[in-house]
Amino acid sequence: MPRRNESDFAAFADATGPSLRRTAYLMCGDWERAADITQETLVRVYMAWTRLDPDHGVHAYARRVAVRVAIDQGRKRSSHEVPTDEVAEHAVADSAEQLVERALLMTALAELPARQRACVVLRYYEDLSVESVAEALGCRPGTVKSQTARGLAILREAYARHGGDLVTDGTAVPVTSREVRP
Repeated sequence: MPRRNESDFAAFADATGPSLRRTAYLMCGDWERAADITQETLVRVYMAWTRLDPDHGVHAYARRVAVRVAIDQGRKRSSHEVPTDEVAEHAVADSAEQLVERALLMTALAELPARQRACVVLRYYEDLSVESVAEALGCRPGTVKSQTARGLAILREAYARHGGDLVTDGTAVPVTSREVRP
């Protein structure tokens, strides 16, 4: 394995940072916390940089670290946060309908337990296979399938409960990177 240097890491961070941040945003629902999660992820990847093989899953490793950091931060923050029914308004250059749909989706996604949210985000936003998600989360493919199915059921119920009109043909709610940018 060739020796890797800081310029290699800087190029990696520039290339994967935006994708990691979008994934983190879907995990936590807050763009600023997603930036913190991304920063922590890149610090951890940098610490392991010389041990990582560039030809074997550096991106998958970074994504796995991001999911774990998001889950860990969610556990740490859960005792300090107070739930509220109010949604803070942010100036967004977006049509009203898309904003409402995005807010409904993010509210519904926030109701999922961390593991189910990770499965749904990695399967349907990152478009990873069941096996890749299982590897990222350190569990069996059957666990990914069951957690994803439960997560989608809860997501659909929460989406409808918050006023969304979700019509599906048995597939997941489509989410694109364009839709999750604040």
